Amino acid sequence: MRKVFEEELNSLHSQFYQMGLMVSESIYLSVKGFVAHDKAIAEKVVNNDHLINEQQVKIETKSIELIALQQPVTSDLRRIITIMKACADLERMGDHAVNIAKATIRVKGNKKNLDIENDLAVMAEKVKKLVERSLTAFIEADVTEAKKIALKDDKIDQLAFELQKRTLNEMKKDSELIFGAANYIFVAGNLERISDYVTNLCEWIVYLESGKITELNTHNTLDNNVF
Repeated sequence: MRKVFEEELNSLHSQFYQMGLMVSESIYLSVKGFVAHDKAIAEKVVNNDHLINEQQVKIETKSIELIALQQPVTSDLRRIITIMKACADLERMGDHAVNIAKATIRVKGNKKNLDIENDLAVMAEKVKKLVERSLTAFIEADVTEAKKIALKDDKIDQLAFELQKRTLNEMKKDSELIFGAANYIFVAGNLERISDYVTNLCEWIVYLESGKITELNTHNTLDNNVF
């Protein structure tokens, strides 16, 4: 029975990792579509969002089944609950990617600033890499790596702040840029929120190993109401 339970738990981890890769791809495509002004890519992100949501439901359903049927001991129960909580954070990251994609779809021939768009692409790549690193750290239960990743969130916050400030300055110089540039601020804000959820994942890794909620950044979005 224990061997079967371990196999099911490993399968749950694998499903979580696959969901994470789906989210990472969604983030990448959403910004790619925005920078390239490619509505077809943006629509793909929006249309595929249900796949991420369905994966979350599958993981949560399987988690509940394991708890109900296997009656796991405390350490195993913590692993299952951690996956459930973490996949909810992944789903929210996917929602922010959809927000970025929708910004691409609603933009119609507005004046653009290619330098700012390039900076958004660079910021997005950094966020995507943090998502992927956090997924690996989660699967490997690597607390040391999780803490290192969480420290990067402040840098993402700074990038968002600088980009938004720069965008506002450009809007003041050129009124024709106002509507299009407002989307730059919106996209940067969504990328910053994704980074916050990466910090959440890192905190779940620490919780998984220690059983204690530890805030790795004081401004994150972690729900402290856990087992």
